[in-house]
Amino acid sequence: MDISKPESKNPSRKTCEETIRRILMTEVLQNGQNNHFKNATDFMEYFESLYPAGPSLLKQVQRAIKAMDLPKDERGYFIINKSKSQLSQDRDLTLMLHRTNASFASLDQLDTVFLACEPTYRSYLKQLIEESQSLRGKYVTLVDSSDGLIFYTENKSSLLNLLKNLYDA
Repeated sequence: MDISKPESKNPSRKTCEETIRRILMTEVLQNGQNNHFKNATDFMEYFESLYPAGPSLLKQVQRAIKAMDLPKDERGYFIINKSKSQLSQDRDLTLMLHRTNASFASLDQLDTVFLACEPTYRSYLKQLIEESQSLRGKYVTLVDSSDGLIFYTENKSSLLNLLKNLYDA
């Protein structure tokens, strides 16, 4: 009587994909990004702990990775939580943020000034304000609203005085 262990089969490609996805998601959740997995051999220690080691197991894992079509970051590591199109969009956004010298400012510390005006010439008024040398530096941003213009400013009294002087002139 032969009591030998039955030979385990290799996992299906779908099973490999699910396992790889789970491994990568765990890596991202624990470390914020993938710092360990660049190719199929990086997953083999895990798969070999569950299935018989061999070239057919490696090929199955390679097929799964190819079918998943995962993008890679600039260091060559798999990215699990973004598609290739999302990654491309993010790279375009990053490029434009740098090209435009974008900076972050919290509106929490700014005061608002609302300038009510008729809608007919509001866009032209906004353009004149944006081009005005007198108003330059007096506000952080200017927003068009349904009933007028909203200024966000660091110096509310200075902006109000200047706008009143322009109105009364």
